[in-house]
Amino acid sequence: MSFFQTFRGRLLVVLALLIVATLGIQFYLNYRTQQENIALRDAQAEALREGIILGTAGITLPDERMADLVDLPDQTYLGENARKLVADVLIIDNKWQIWDSLSEKYWPTRNDDGTYTYTMLADADDLPPLSEGERLGADLQHFPNRAANKKSDGEAHALPIDTSQGRWYVMVVLKNNKSEAAWRAALPLVATLAVLLISTLITFGLVWRFTRPIANLSNAARRVAEGDLAVRVPGEGRTDEMGQLAQRFNEMTAELEKSKELEAQLQQAEKSAVIGRLGSAIAHEIRNPLNYINLTLDHLRAKFAPDDAEKRETFEKLTAQLKAEVARINQQITDFLNYSRPAKANLQPIDARKVVEDSLRLVEGQAAENNIKIGVIEHEGVPKILGDPEFLRSLFNNLFINAVQSMGTAGGGLNVKILPEDGFVRLDISDTGAGIPEENLAKIFEPYFSTKDTGTGLGLAIVQKIVDVHNGTVSVESKLNNGTRFTVRLPKAD
Repeated sequence: MSFFQTFRGRLLVVLALLIVATLGIQFYLNYRTQQENIALRDAQAEALREGIILGTAGITLPDERMADLVDLPDQTYLGENARKLVADVLIIDNKWQIWDSLSEKYWPTRNDDGTYTYTMLADADDLPPLSEGERLGADLQHFPNRAANKKSDGEAHALPIDTSQGRWYVMVVLKNNKSEAAWRAALPLVATLAVLLISTLITFGLVWRFTRPIANLSNAARRVAEGDLAVRVPGEGRTDEMGQLAQRFNEMTAELEKSKELEAQLQQAEKSAVIGRLGSAIAHEIRNPLNYINLTLDHLRAKFAPDDAEKRETFEKLTAQLKAEVARINQQITDFLNYSRPAKANLQPIDARKVVEDSLRLVEGQAAENNIKIGVIEHEGVPKILGDPEFLRSLFNNLFINAVQSMGTAGGGLNVKILPEDGFVRLDISDTGAGIPEENLAKIFEPYFSTKDTGTGLGLAIVQKIVDVHNGTVSVESKLNNGTRFTVRLPKAD
């Protein structure tokens, strides 16, 4: 077996792929974050440059507000990308007054006398922290946002500009979306968590795939211990160790099942041989006195019958009953010998209807006395069957006798239907008798099982044995008080 077809090999491959995927994703996200940070810094630098240019233009053009300059068509002071990053541009004069700004918040107010009141820089306490303020030297103290720890979503950059009126400042306030920055920082962690989650799910899947066959094997072993050798473990189509284990387990149970069947057959053969030897000896010892009794009864009927008509009638009745009982005992011995002896069938092509009609003659007299109607239906194209005439006659004799006895003297119908069926000839033998209780249906083909007071319980066992010898099948359907139907399938002759 290839190493990569084993569970261990596949597990190592999956773990290696997960490690490579984790490292690759981490590298890609770190690289992407670095590129985004570089792009953001470049964009901020460009926006800062354009903001300083706008502030310088505001100083050199005292009659124009910066807000008006950026609203001019085709203006080049503040581009579209810079507007997304620049929150405000403030011009601070030499008196630390906010002389102009992009937002109206810091615009000067005109007084009634025509003068202007300016917002002092010190009063603008909502400005974001000043970046690199130490470069401003002593002027840093005039900036209220000089504290680096001031919390805000932006950052301010101040650039000194020397004018004819003294040193002025241009302050550019840049936007800084902390949520986006936090998301960029957290993205590698989220990706790592996702990879770990996927790895955990894959690990669970591998563990489940590995432990499920073990659970199946455990359940199968328990059922084998309980005696169910027909159990099979699914998953033997797998090519890993568990698939091989399942295959070996199924092979083991199959061999155990065959061994159990062979052991049962051997026990049955030994039992049949013992019963056969014992039965033959007993039958010989019983049949000799039975034959003597039968011959003596014939001699009594022929030589010692009373002359008186009434006594003769009673004498004939009693001797007939004795002969019937002798015949019944003799038939039981015959059934016992037929069941216990090894069956050697002389198979030959034979007409199924002929065998059926020969057996029906045995019960025609009793059927006529009990008002039982007999019917035989043969479909067209029924082939000959491959069978032993004597064995088949015994088979149908037992079925027909049972059918007639089940109907008793109340009358009814015995119907035989013969039809072809997929390489077999099917014979349905149905009666309208008392039926068989459901709890007895599974036992009727067992030897010595009988519900009759005088039965040996070998009739249907002989039927089953003859059917098996012919490689056929027999089944039964019955409802109590609604009759019984036996279905016999015998192979057709080639």
